[in-house]
Amino acid sequence: MNRPYIICHMVTSLDGKVTGDFLGKTECAAACETYYEINRNLKSNGFICGRVTMEGSFTGGYYPDLSEYEPVRHDMDLKMDFILDDMTGFYAVAFDPKGKLGWKSNKIVDPDGDPGYDGAQIIEVLTEQADERYLGYLESMEIPYIFAGETEIDVELALFKLKNIIGCDTLLLEGGSIVNGYFQRADVIDELSLIVAPIVADKNDKPLFTESTLSTFEAINAKIENGVTVLNYLKK
Repeated sequence: MNRPYIICHMVTSLDGKVTGDFLGKTECAAACETYYEINRNLKSNGFICGRVTMEGSFTGGYYPDLSEYEPVRHDMDLKMDFILDDMTGFYAVAFDPKGKLGWKSNKIVDPDGDPGYDGAQIIEVLTEQADERYLGYLESMEIPYIFAGETEIDVELALFKLKNIIGCDTLLLEGGSIVNGYFQRADVIDELSLIVAPIVADKNDKPLFTESTLSTFEAINAKIENGVTVLNYLKK
């Protein structure tokens, strides 16, 4: 397989939602703790999140003043990826099409020091829509970036590069709904790891996949752990 093995690992409500106020409810606490415990034990080269999830979990809405950075000029027909000589081997892969995330470090600083996240080398996956000054900012921060698509993320190209340039064999897809949908429509999710909280979400909360297409999985595990349901499926 010329791409990483992808495990979509998520907490869901009983009605299949993955983002919303329900995640902060007491009834969801055990599901979240089980999620983090499983996340720490899954063997992978890192995790993938979309811009919104990365912003909510790690950057807090920070964005640099791009006027302070020299633009990185690329030929219109040849956008060059930026890769460091020395990489950690454990990665936080941000699918950030237009380059809207602001980082204060080139590695994830988790407030709780969680080994499933803390110290992960940040990699930005961009489209050609990203501001050339943003590229200058990333290079000044020593944050690697790869291009995958002109206006929308080309998931298959991104995964090809993550496998063949970065060396990722297994990655955890950890939402949210939009980036999960990219992967589901591209038919590149190999396994689902779902922790189902005993709660029904609000009608406006977001589903596991946005704009999903028909696909089938085979159940390989179902158990009750800490009062929540843990489900595992493999793609047929």
